[in-house]
Amino acid sequence: MESTPTTSPSPTSTTPLVTLHVWGVRPAAVGGALAAMALDRRRLHRVPGLRFAKLLGTGSGRTFGLRDADLTHWALLAAWDGPDAARAFERGSLHAGWARRSTEVLHLDLRPLASRGRWAGLEPFGDPEPVRGHQGPVAALTRARLRPRTLARFWRSVPPVSADLHRSPGLRLALGIGEAPVGLQGTFSVWDSAADLTAFAHRGAAHQQAVRRTAELQWYSEELFARFEVLDAGGTHAGTSP
Repeated sequence: MESTPTTSPSPTSTTPLVTLHVWGVRPAAVGGALAAMALDRRRLHRVPGLRFAKLLGTGSGRTFGLRDADLTHWALLAAWDGPDAARAFERGSLHAGWARRSTEVLHLDLRPLASRGRWAGLEPFGDPEPVRGHQGPVAALTRARLRPRTLARFWRSVPPVSADLHRSPGLRLALGIGEAPVGLQGTFSVWDSAADLTAFAHRGAAHQQAVRRTAELQWYSEELFARFEVLDAGGTHAGTSP
């Protein structure tokens, strides 16, 4: 089932700090991770300064099918009132529980550069004025709720786009993310520069065809695209630092 969006009671209009934690767990700890994915959603509602949060499964993103799932890596994407709230969470019990069962963690601090669309009916990253000419590493997030009648055609379109993505210059990290095994999928990627991300988005033939078919076939009932400045990064994913 899709997780309930977590928001603060009175979110401010300021740009949030967005964080991504990706925890790598031991195979013996997968059962505990699955339990935490269910139980921690309710606990997140009580975290001070948290505007929005999603606990996510991860995978390769190469087909968005069940065979892509990586049961040893789990993620939390969150939007905060500011750095103090994010750092307080990292000192708290929920984060400590994931740290105990993990063999590695990748942590990113992000600032929204552009965001359009909705996630569970919300605009989790606000409505930032698009920033052009940004220098330095950037991250991109796509998320969609797929219409059941379009699943088969959507899945057929994914492998060529994924192949283009993984051979794109400047790509540092690419993950498939999802709130559920089927129907609520997305991608998260980190790039050397905005120019590299733009080159993939606008020059890749498979990606351009997928964009056109999205508009023609109405694959999604809800979608969101966001771009972020990478403020800070630490740790590893699958033993590698992006």
